[in-house]
This record gives sequence, structure tokens and C-alpha cells, in this order.
Amino acid sequence: MLEIERKFLILSNAYKSEAYKQTKIVQGFLNTHKERTVRVRIMGEKAFITIKGISNSEGTTRMEWEKEIPKEDAEKLLSLCEPNLIDKIRYEIKADHHIFEVDEFFGENEGLIVAEIELSSENEEFTKPDWLGKEVTGDVRYYNSQLSKLPYRNWCL
Repeated sequence: MLEIERKFLILSNAYKSEAYKQTKIVQGFLNTHKERTVRVRIMGEKAFITIKGISNSEGTTRMEWEKEIPKEDAEKLLSLCEPNLIDKIRYEIKADHHIFEVDEFFGENEGLIVAEIELSSENEEFTKPDWLGKEVTGDVRYYNSQLSKLPYRNWCL
């Protein structure tokens, strides 16, 4: 139940031609407390409720609990979520024995594209594709829970 991941910005759209799968995701947050978030997600035809704990100081590791729920229940729960649902397409790309999940955001977060990779340890090495840009692991602005509070289009870059 420990999630170890690193997060990166994207340099180009080349990831799209390497993707073996893409899935529409809509998600909202029932709770965005800094020590825990409770997320409801519809991912294609499946739905999940997820609780995430506070990240370590590097932003790489945190406790995560997830359970699949009926899609109809998730649709009802989304109406109870905090404002600004997250709308995105997730592209999955294999790189050696890892999978990068690249999220292209829409709505209030349009223009933002972020890649994540889950690892088995904080120091695990992995191959970085050419389209992978600056690492933003630990930058809370890129957490989906924070993007629902302060969307990308409202950032002063």
C-alpha cells in the first residue's frame, strides 16, 4: 500500500505515438486535507475510491489505499466532491520494464501534460524517454488534488 512515484513535465507529443493505451479519466476529491486526500475516479468503464496519505519530504513516497467501486456509485459521489473536477486522458507507455503514465489535462488545467512512473524503491533506476522533461516530483502544485484547487490556467508562471 506504499506508492513510490516520480513526476515529470513533457518536452514533446512524441509520447502519443509510443502509447499502447489511452483512457479517459474524470476525478474529484471528497477531501483535500494536506495530510490525506480522498479521491473518486472514473477511468474508462471502471471506477475507484482512493485515499492517499501525506508524502515524504522528497514527495516520492506515500501511503495509498484504493478500492474499485461501481461506476454508478462513483458518478453519484462526484456530485459531492469539492469544486473543479479533473478531466484528463491518460496515455500508457512502456519503457523497458516500467510504464509511464502521461496525463494530458483538459478544462481548467488544459495545456498541462505530466508523466508519472511508479517504482519499487525510491532509488530505482529507469530509462528516461527523449520526451521526458523537468522533474517536478514533490512540487505540490502538480498534485491532482491541488490542480483542483488552483488549476493550471490560473498559475502565474
